[in-house]
Amino acid sequence: MPIHVALNHRTSYRYDRLVGLSPQIVRLRPAPHCRTPIISYSLRVTPATHFVNWQQDPQSNYLARLTFPERVREFALEVDLVAEMAVYNPFDFFLEPDAERIPFAYDASQLDELQPYLRAEPLTPHFEAYLQTIPREPQRTIDVLVGLNQRLQRDISYVIRMEPGIQPPERTLELARGSCRDSAWLLVQLLRHRGLAARFVSGYLVQLRPDVKALDGPTGADTDFTDLHAWCEVYLPGAGWIGLDPTSGLLAGEGHIPLSCTPEPAAAAPVSGAVDDCEVEFHHAMRVARIYESPRVTKPYTDAQWGAIVALGDRVDADMARDDVRLTMGGEPTFVAVDDPDGAEWNIDALGPTKRLRAGALLERLRARYAPQGFVHVGQGKWYPGEQLPRWAFGCYWRRDGQPTWTDAALIADEREPAGHAAPDAARFLRRLATRLGVSDEYVQPGFEDVWYYLWRERRLPVNVDPFDSRLDDELERARLRRVFSQQLDTVVGYALPVEHLDGRTGGWRSGPWFLRDGRIYLIPGDSPMGYRLPLDSLPWSAAGDRPSFEPPDPFALRAPLPPHTVLRPDARTRASSPTTVSPADPAATAPPRGKSARGHARTALCTEARDGVLYVFLPPIDTLDA
Repeated sequence: MPIHVALNHRTSYRYDRLVGLSPQIVRLRPAPHCRTPIISYSLRVTPATHFVNWQQDPQSNYLARLTFPERVREFALEVDLVAEMAVYNPFDFFLEPDAERIPFAYDASQLDELQPYLRAEPLTPHFEAYLQTIPREPQRTIDVLVGLNQRLQRDISYVIRMEPGIQPPERTLELARGSCRDSAWLLVQLLRHRGLAARFVSGYLVQLRPDVKALDGPTGADTDFTDLHAWCEVYLPGAGWIGLDPTSGLLAGEGHIPLSCTPEPAAAAPVSGAVDDCEVEFHHAMRVARIYESPRVTKPYTDAQWGAIVALGDRVDADMARDDVRLTMGGEPTFVAVDDPDGAEWNIDALGPTKRLRAGALLERLRARYAPQGFVHVGQGKWYPGEQLPRWAFGCYWRRDGQPTWTDAALIADEREPAGHAAPDAARFLRRLATRLGVSDEYVQPGFEDVWYYLWRERRLPVNVDPFDSRLDDELERARLRRVFSQQLDTVVGYALPVEHLDGRTGGWRSGPWFLRDGRIYLIPGDSPMGYRLPLDSLPWSAAGDRPSFEPPDPFALRAPLPPHTVLRPDARTRASSPTTVSPADPAATAPPRGKSARGHARTALCTEARDGVLYVFLPPIDTLDA
């Protein structure tokens, strides 16, 4: 979000007598290639009796040539400009393929044009010794430039030096200190001796106090600040001129406003010209002020602004409701770990060691804030092309009328603190749940990995590859085989209870056996939870009219209010008058004859599975629980 700043720069010379001034060259207007937008600019000159001619020098810098027909006692310049301080990425550029690594050579046409920026001073002892410490083997261009820029920031201490002119690079290295112009000229010479075109830059530096202090790295300015500054620019094929500031060790950003960029420092002086012999008083003052700030994350809207936004939203909602306009909204905010911003899981990888745990912690904080009696759901999310598995997704659901959907937050497991649950706990939980639902627990069945599939996979491994340390190219397949063979093929993965919700008039449940050709539940091979891998295609065939159908409700249809929580609780709902478990006389209690449609069989199941010490429950799809 941009911030508009007003910069004022005043320079004045007060002479002890009337003096004659030669034409004065003023280089105090932002250069044409300045990346910071300049909204307005003005230059005021004292005395008023003068002539000004705006020009551009051979490097395209703006020059104001001032001529004074009369002798003067004072010569003053005042610059006012307004700049838009919108953050930009200084690394937002591409290099030509031949320039991606140093050393590289400019092509013939560029070499002719860049000759003034390749002119290097003769070697001196300290400079040559420092130059030899810069690696010469091929390296990524941007790495070399960033590394050298940061090294100068560490090796050369910054001092305010009032003496005129530029300190020679030899002297700067000998003292290990210098002003910004000294460090900039040293970097220019180092780059030229490495075959890179570089130029000296004089300009304004604007530094704004950050809204929030940085957790690590430089803290930034304590107050808004501006001053004349000097840095370096290097020419990179494909990118053009790129600014490097050895005083800070950073690339030039939105706060760097170039005024003059030249092959030699003397040609970039803010003011140059001759004057008669005299005594002079020199005054220099600069200030910067914020004149506009748009709201941003670190400095959001005020309460009054939010009130106006909410009021406008209410009016828009009223208009849309009146005109029967219905909208849906989606969004994907992106999160990055503050202590690991460059980690693969926060940039390119779908999964990682901490992402899911951080998401669980965030979900718990959101649930406690917005829905303390809401229902937490852990499931699968989007499945992107090229990825073997779907992403996971966390959800929290609550009722707008304030009625609870979940009353005991302690029963929601915290994946960061596993309770040590295993398969027996999954079976015990599901049997107790069957009793609460009013169905028999005899239909609780264990689920296993498909032994025949994994034995087939093992037979297909090369003879010199062990399934515990397979050399398969597919990392997920390697991990899957290691997991399955480590836990043994006859290990129970989880438990399933075939269960089906009866119609709303009875409000009960029914269960029954699952008739499978193998007699056991062998899960579809994969990594997803058990509920996603049930062999539903192996259940007895049913004709279309004998299968239960589920019609999702129209999301725009008017819905009756939900019953109170006390009515929806299992122990408060009216049970069916007939038993909800199947009886031997029920045709669903026996396997259907070959070629006959199966009728009355529960085709959905509720599953429990222990993973990494946490007990997970997979909920089957059910129709609405209308009372």
